[in-house]
Amino acid sequence: MAGLLKKPFKLALVQLATGADKSINLSRARSKVLEASKAGASLVVLPECFNSPYGCQYFPSYAETLLPSPPTPAQSPSFHALSSMAAEAQTYLLGGSIPEYVSDTEKYHNTSLLFSPEGKLLATHRKVHLFDIDIPGKITFRESDVLSPGNKVTLIDIPPYGKIGMAICYDVRFPELATIAARKGCFLLLYPGAFNLTTGALHWALQARARAMDNQVYVALCSPARDMEASYNAWGHSMVVDPNATVLVEAGESEETVYADLNETAIEDTRKGIPLYTQRRFDVYPDISKGDVKFDE
Repeated sequence: MAGLLKKPFKLALVQLATGADKSINLSRARSKVLEASKAGASLVVLPECFNSPYGCQYFPSYAETLLPSPPTPAQSPSFHALSSMAAEAQTYLLGGSIPEYVSDTEKYHNTSLLFSPEGKLLATHRKVHLFDIDIPGKITFRESDVLSPGNKVTLIDIPPYGKIGMAICYDVRFPELATIAARKGCFLLLYPGAFNLTTGALHWALQARARAMDNQVYVALCSPARDMEASYNAWGHSMVVDPNATVLVEAGESEETVYADLNETAIEDTRKGIPLYTQRRFDVYPDISKGDVKFDE
């Protein structure tokens, strides 16, 4: 499993402050992406729902049509803004997520878009696991009241670095996605996410470190900035965790961009020291990465 990360890699997580005005959100994202590019970022990540407020009441009114691809600027201003940002910055850009509407099915999705340094769409991931929770006295939320889930694992090669896995927020709670990505050769798992003040305090850092520890790869979570005036309060604390489950960098609660330098040595040293990849007992239990895994919608 050596050689997953073929070249040193600088990751930037933009903990963006978003509001009700989509055009302002897109303009703010552009300035932060360009700033990160000038700082040497190989890949820039925006948070979940970076172009809109987060909430079931907002998804339909902010949703954009992405298919057939490419959409027109009228159908998806966010698609074209992200494409332009990536090309202008000359860097890989993961557009957090945006609400998507599919006219053929009349369904809404929470959708992440990855663009190349030339502004080309490389991959699309629809949130597979919807955020439906009920913690008595704390928070109740049901994304499934409005959204429909995606139906695939999303892995993509980003030359000259290697392969990454894409997922969104609540997907991080399901280790199967991370395990499949790692065993398929990903060096980095990316999760734009908007945990709240309850689940963030409980599990945000724990989930990031657990996915990194289990799979001995880099893991990054990118949150929106916290806004206590908003109807939904994001946790913040965007972070990058190394293959040994050490937090390399962590944002606070407000808007900021954090950076981490990733290298192959950290992956190799972790796997040599604790050689999980040669110790698994697939004669006792199955290798889920070789099962019936869907890589297409």
